[in-house]
Amino acid sequence: MVQIRKESVPPSPAPSAAPTSADVARLAGVSRATVSYVLNNTSAVRISEATRRRVHDAAEELGYVPHAAARSLRAGHSRMVLMPAPNVPMGPLYSQFINELQWALGRLDYTVVQYGSIGLRGDEAARAWAELRPVAVLVPGGGLGPQGVHVLKRSGARAVVTLGPERVDGAHALLMDHHRVGHSAGAHLLARGRRRVGVVVPREPGLEFFSRPRLEGVRHAARDTDATVAELPLAYTEEDAARLAARWRSLGLDAVFAYNDEYAMLLMRALQDEGIAVPDDTAVVGADDLTLGRLLRPRLSTVHIDLPSGRDLAELVDRVVRDPAGAPEAHEVFGARIVHRESS
Repeated sequence: MVQIRKESVPPSPAPSAAPTSADVARLAGVSRATVSYVLNNTSAVRISEATRRRVHDAAEELGYVPHAAARSLRAGHSRMVLMPAPNVPMGPLYSQFINELQWALGRLDYTVVQYGSIGLRGDEAARAWAELRPVAVLVPGGGLGPQGVHVLKRSGARAVVTLGPERVDGAHALLMDHHRVGHSAGAHLLARGRRRVGVVVPREPGLEFFSRPRLEGVRHAARDTDATVAELPLAYTEEDAARLAARWRSLGLDAVFAYNDEYAMLLMRALQDEGIAVPDDTAVVGADDLTLGRLLRPRLSTVHIDLPSGRDLAELVDRVVRDPAGAPEAHEVFGARIVHRESS
C-alpha cells in the first residue's frame, strides 16, 4: 500500500491593514488635514511645494490612496461622473472628445466611470445608473426621458447632461445637430454641379440616430432644385461595398455623401475597383475630417465637425455640481463646414 504523506503548508500571512492618512501624516511630519488638502487638490489652502512633495512621497512609499467612499461621506456627495457607453460604434473623432473630457474632469478631481449598458434603454438604464450614486451623468445619444432624469436626481445626481439633437426636461443639454452635417455635404455637391446624389445610410443598428438626420440634411439642401437624392443602405464590409459598386452604373448617380470618412473610404475603394472614376464619374464626400482621408488619392472631401471642447463640458459639469439649483442650460455645440479636396 502506498502511503500518502501530508506535508504541512504554512498558512498565508494575513493581509496587513491598509495605510491610513494618519500614517501618511506621521511619515511626512504634517497634520492629517494637510494630507487631505494635498491629496484632494484643495486650492483654498496654500501649501508649499516642499510640503506637497513630502506628502506625495510618503503616500507613495506607504501605498496609500484616498478612500473614495469616505471622501464622499465628508463631501455629502460622490465625485463620480458616470458616462454610459454608447450602444453604437464610435469613430476616432468621438473617442478623441471623450479622452479630452475624461482628462479635464480628472483635473477637477472627478472620477470618470464608463458604464456598459448594452440592452438597457431609457428609464430602465437610468435606474441602473442611479444605483451607483454618481454626482453627475453625461448621456450620449437619445433615449433618456424626463422620468429618467427625475430618477437620477432623486438618487443624488446633481448634474444630468445630455448630448444629442433635442432637450430633455430637467437636464442640461449640449445640442448636436447632425442635420447640419448632411446639409453641408449636399449643398457642396449641388454647388459643384452634381444632380443625382446618393446618401449612404449604414446598416449597422444604432447608427440611424446619426444617419437619418444627415440624410434629411441632404434632402433639405436639394429641396426646390432639380436634383434627386437616393438612400443607399451599406454595411461596413468590403463585400457589401463591392455589391453596391457593382450596380452603381445602373443607379445613375454622379455623387455620394457616404455618411462619414470611414464609409466614404470603403465605398470609394470599391468604386475604383469597379472602374468608376472619382470624381469624374462620381464625386465622393465623407464626414469627420480624419487624417487618413488626406492620404487617399484622390484626397477625400469631407465635412469637418466641430465637437464641444472637453474642457468646457467639464467646467459645465463642475459648475452644476456646485450649484445644482440653477435652471437647466442648453448650448448648441455642433459646427459643420465642408472641406473641399480632390474627390469632389
